Amino acid sequence: MKSFLDENFLLENATAQELFHEQAKALPIIDYHCHLDPRMVAENHRFRSITELWLGGDHYKWRAMRTNGVPERLITGEASDWEKFEAWAKTMPYCMRNPLYHWTHLELKTAFGITKLLNPQTAREIFDETNERLQNDPNMTARGLMRHYGVELVCTTDDPVDDLRWHKQVKDEGFDIRMLPAWRPDKAMSVENPIAFRGYVAQLAKAADMEIRSFQDFTDALERRHEYFHAMGSRLSDHGINEFYDEQYNEAEIRTIFNDALAGKQPTEEDVRKFKCHMLYFFAVQDNEAGWTQQFHYGAMRNNNSRMMQALGPDTGYDSIGQSQTALAMSHFFNRLNENGQLTKTIIYNLNPADNEMVATMLGNFQDGSVPGKIQWGSGWWFLDQKDGIERQLNALSALGLLSRFVGMLTDSRSFLSYPRHEYFRRILCNLVGRDIERGELPFEGFEQERIKQMIKDISYYNAKQYFNF
Repeated sequence: MKSFLDENFLLENATAQELFHEQAKALPIIDYHCHLDPRMVAENHRFRSITELWLGGDHYKWRAMRTNGVPERLITGEASDWEKFEAWAKTMPYCMRNPLYHWTHLELKTAFGITKLLNPQTAREIFDETNERLQNDPNMTARGLMRHYGVELVCTTDDPVDDLRWHKQVKDEGFDIRMLPAWRPDKAMSVENPIAFRGYVAQLAKAADMEIRSFQDFTDALERRHEYFHAMGSRLSDHGINEFYDEQYNEAEIRTIFNDALAGKQPTEEDVRKFKCHMLYFFAVQDNEAGWTQQFHYGAMRNNNSRMMQALGPDTGYDSIGQSQTALAMSHFFNRLNENGQLTKTIIYNLNPADNEMVATMLGNFQDGSVPGKIQWGSGWWFLDQKDGIERQLNALSALGLLSRFVGMLTDSRSFLSYPRHEYFRRILCNLVGRDIERGELPFEGFEQERIKQMIKDISYYNAKQYFNF
């Protein structure tokens, strides 16, 4: 019986082990999409406890705890740090075969050197040991953890109205790890809630230092903020959308929808879709003109529990995989950009695995030979960033595209302890390739051996470095 989480965790044969330990393991991390709090990096935040570091904002864990019968008081409520941690420790043995079981113990091992399994019997010991390190070890801070994991660069997720003060502070201080903003303009599309949209337009006007009285003013303000993000080092946008849009509209309709929303008038569903369709195209043209890469995360069905949405707000663990027929709309969207010479480098992330093969084949429709892997399929996202989801994405990309050109993994996380997800991904990647070699399905000698070794290094690090050209 193989030991749990030993040095060859997830590596089933000698070739997989060689690929991981000699090619992938020591490479730096480019985390080109995450949700870290830039202020924590700027202030080099020291965490008061393992509970803040581990459970604060982690809706993956919150969902598991609720499913295990833990009351909300011990999850997001007023309970003490120890009570919340104890509730998580009691949940851990019930998480077997959930990726949280792997991630939890990888994080304990790689960050703290703790190889004990988390359970009710070890909870107090692990709580005290991790907290002692967090309080007394000078390297156990936000920046220290980033250095510990070999992070070279991170891209946070930032709204156009953000002043980016924390990014500027980090840059001015000369921190050795680059932290760049990524443009996330979802709220600028959200006319479905006129009251919130009107408030957002006021924030945008203040950020852009101009009045917004018309739709032209609105787009001018967004242009001004896009230029500011570019000056601050941003080269990447991100869009969280339910689906792609394929609506017929004219400019006059968009102006009317905008004006009505500012006046507090509730738009029809058709008008909402028209406005989102137009704005998504507008943002894509912006990115192309600036030479940015655009990302599209689609397929989430958000805030399903209205009662808890009112109590806790969004991103608290009440989202799920959605279902949509978006292939035709996606094709039309990219084709429109491509016809006009406005299709920039693009990464598509689907949340429903039923779309895997569709997305994998969509990429090839719009490659143009200008950049290797210009149109990318993003790594397994959210509910799919676990072993099965990662393997399915890698296998479909291998069969229907060029795995060798893949830009690899990201954390998509709010936690400074999530960097082992890169190691997790690299182990899975090396195991898949090593398995093929052992089966005689791939050659491993001479030129081909060196090509495979380089492929592992490229997917783990170099492809992202070259593709984004930060």
